[in-house]
Amino acid sequence: MRILLIEDDMVLGAAVRDQIAADGHSVDWVTRLDSARDHLAVAGYNLVLLDLMLPDGRGIPFLRSLRLQGNVTPVIILTALDQISDRIEGLNAGADDYLVKPFDLSELSARIGSVARRYAGNPNPIVSLGTLEVDLAVRSVRANGRAVPLTAKEWVLFEAFLQRPQQLLSKAQLEERLYSFDTEIDSNTIEVHVSRLRKKLGHGVIETERGLGYRLGSP
Repeated sequence: MRILLIEDDMVLGAAVRDQIAADGHSVDWVTRLDSARDHLAVAGYNLVLLDLMLPDGRGIPFLRSLRLQGNVTPVIILTALDQISDRIEGLNAGADDYLVKPFDLSELSARIGSVARRYAGNPNPIVSLGTLEVDLAVRSVRANGRAVPLTAKEWVLFEAFLQRPQQLLSKAQLEERLYSFDTEIDSNTIEVHVSRLRKKLGHGVIETERGLGYRLGSP
């Protein structure tokens, strides 16, 4: 997934960013709401992690504004505000989950996975795809009972197809998933990673619609 992290605490922000990246997600980290608005205006995100007390305003009005604009991107609030009234306000404003600081980073990973599965229409973390068994919670793939290791970039792309099994994904949409990895995206980057996924998971796992993009197939 591509995640927008809005957090002004530099120590916590760095820890959360590193955790998200280690889980195989791409992440953009901003410390102000105005920067968050700029990012949301130009990029498509699968999830927003939102602190409530930012240098240029509070997160709740920001979240309400997103929802009023019709933005349905999942949002998990990360905050030190721990009163029941704070939780109710956050959830009523449109948050999908509410996590109180300090929190365990592994719990954050689990919450992210849970929200992602709900929005993908599959709350079950185990997905069967032909001969493949995919565990979305721990981000693992087995083919005929044998573990298949995927790199972080390969998982990010494979996850994009799993989240939209019936949809055609353009090359540009797939490139967006890789932008936050600190490497340059060449013109053939997607083709290279798709080829590697096919070698590991089966040639039919990703189908090509020539000139249009790719869609999930069956291995």
